[in-house]
Amino acid sequence: MNNLAGHLVKYGKHRTRRSYSRIKEVLDLPNLIEIQTNSYNWFLDEGLRDMFDDIMPIEDFQGNLSLEFVDYQLLEPKYTVDEAREHDANFSAPLHVTLRLTNHETGEIKSQDVFFGDFPLMTAQGTFIINGAERVIVSQLVRSPGVYFNEDTDKNGRTVFGATVIPNRGAWLEFETDAKNISYVRIDRTRKIPMTELVRALGFGSDDEILDILGDNESLSNTLEKDIHKNTDDSRVEESLKDIYERLRPGEPKTADSSRSLLTARFFDPKRYDMAPVGRYKTNKKLSLKTRLLGLTLAETLADPDTGEVIAQKGTVVDKDVMKTLAPYLDQDDFKMVTFQPSDEAVVTEPLKLQIIKVQSPEDPEQEVPVIGNGNIDIKLKHIRPADIIASMNYFFDLQIGIGSTDDIDHLGNRRIRSVGELLQNQFRIG
Repeated sequence: MNNLAGHLVKYGKHRTRRSYSRIKEVLDLPNLIEIQTNSYNWFLDEGLRDMFDDIMPIEDFQGNLSLEFVDYQLLEPKYTVDEAREHDANFSAPLHVTLRLTNHETGEIKSQDVFFGDFPLMTAQGTFIINGAERVIVSQLVRSPGVYFNEDTDKNGRTVFGATVIPNRGAWLEFETDAKNISYVRIDRTRKIPMTELVRALGFGSDDEILDILGDNESLSNTLEKDIHKNTDDSRVEESLKDIYERLRPGEPKTADSSRSLLTARFFDPKRYDMAPVGRYKTNKKLSLKTRLLGLTLAETLADPDTGEVIAQKGTVVDKDVMKTLAPYLDQDDFKMVTFQPSDEAVVTEPLKLQIIKVQSPEDPEQEVPVIGNGNIDIKLKHIRPADIIASMNYFFDLQIGIGSTDDIDHLGNRRIRSVGELLQNQFRIG
């Protein structure tokens, strides 16, 4: 065997093949199916449990009974891979789930193993055996969740901007302007409403509160003029909640309570809204002041909150060297953080914390423009926060005066691979 031409090369862990190439191979050939097998193993170890944790506990309407997830296990498969091929059967294993039923009135607790069905198993080659035939699940190339800003030209030749907040699972938010420079928002691709109505629904009913948070600009002023108080019997917050509910559920009786419940379910319930870790990372990076301040001129002097030492003088252009000095302070939870208290009628009544630094407008150096960050939100948080929405609106308005940059949604940096484990998890969640 050693007298044969060529040389032996090891491929992966178990394969050795004879290579006749004359060029020396610097790197070993990677395991090309490792992405599929790792994704499937992640689903068995973590994804399936996460899915059950998201759905359960399940309670009845009165709250007397609750069904909780305890554990799950896959038993031994009925057939081996070769036997499944031979018998035109599936290579699968029985999935048993341990559930706990609690009666809160009597205190009785009952646990039981429930057979959920035969679960297809992946072979070592990354395939599935279905009815004796090998099948492959193809990974999908999809839009990565996050906040994206785009630029377009309308029929009058005017440059218009748009923004989209895309979750991994849940309702979309889309910002846009019309020919009159009025800003609108679409919730889950429904009819558009003035953007300020969403701000009011978040608990900031007066025009002064909105201007105090987002800063004064032409588009916002035009939107406030459009968003008039029609029903004086309701507060501005309640009126906006009802208007939003009417857009989302046309024909149904509109009340502020039903709108609060609906918006909470659409955006602030982790069981229904999921940004995924990649979406939270990209959102934090896009809306962070560490990204947004680069290249801008400060309109205020920044000082150390503890010592009072000046970090950056007013009029300083924030380049990479200045940002190296600023970055540790921007990571702090109290640096340039402004807290706003929403109304008790709001969807979310927790204080709104925003990181705000004023810069000079590129169009008019005498004009101060607020640049708002979303406030160092925890990377583990799955759902959107009011701070994300307000910071996205501020980015959208700042684009109109030349602050910020737009995104190419087709760029591969804004795409990600949805592999077999995540696809299986989504199908389980639908079921």
